[in-house]
Amino acid sequence: MAYEHSEEPVALKILVAGGFGVGKTTLVGAISEIRPLRTEEVLSDRGIGVDDIDGVEGKTTTTVAMDFGRITIREGLVVYLFGTPGQERFWFMWDELSYGALGAVVLADTRRLTDCFPSIDYFEQRGTPFIVAVNCFDEAEQHEPEDVRIALDLDPGIPVILCDVRRRASAKVVLVTLVEHALRTLTPAAG
Repeated sequence: MAYEHSEEPVALKILVAGGFGVGKTTLVGAISEIRPLRTEEVLSDRGIGVDDIDGVEGKTTTTVAMDFGRITIREGLVVYLFGTPGQERFWFMWDELSYGALGAVVLADTRRLTDCFPSIDYFEQRGTPFIVAVNCFDEAEQHEPEDVRIALDLDPGIPVILCDVRRRASAKVVLVTLVEHALRTLTPAAG
């Protein structure tokens, strides 16, 4: 019996970041092939006066560490998704979660657009490729991606797309857009 050498498996790590209540947990859950690991806790009195829940008053839980999901692309190629906590008091987790990441999806809610600035700043400062995915909530006014780019003062090369993270097909487009952007960003130009 001959020994067959198999290639080492390749694992890609992608972060999903953004403000509180923007849909990070929902995106991971919509696309993961496994039941996602969630570290959600019920909002408590400790968050009163600390956590800004304007615009998401109906939200009753929050991610306190991370969300985790997995997607097998093919044998030997797996994508691991890590949803970051959105509340400022849990941002200390980001450095550990971002270690070794290919890139990040910054989810945005146009009703609370400024909530994604900390995520954008974080990835810009570290040189991590990222895209902005505007989660189109039913009750939110719709905006063109270029208008969102201008409002966030993003470089022209950073993709801004519209999505509905509840839909698996939409979440897939978000992740494909990020991977394509990361490959363009991280691959040296031919010449």
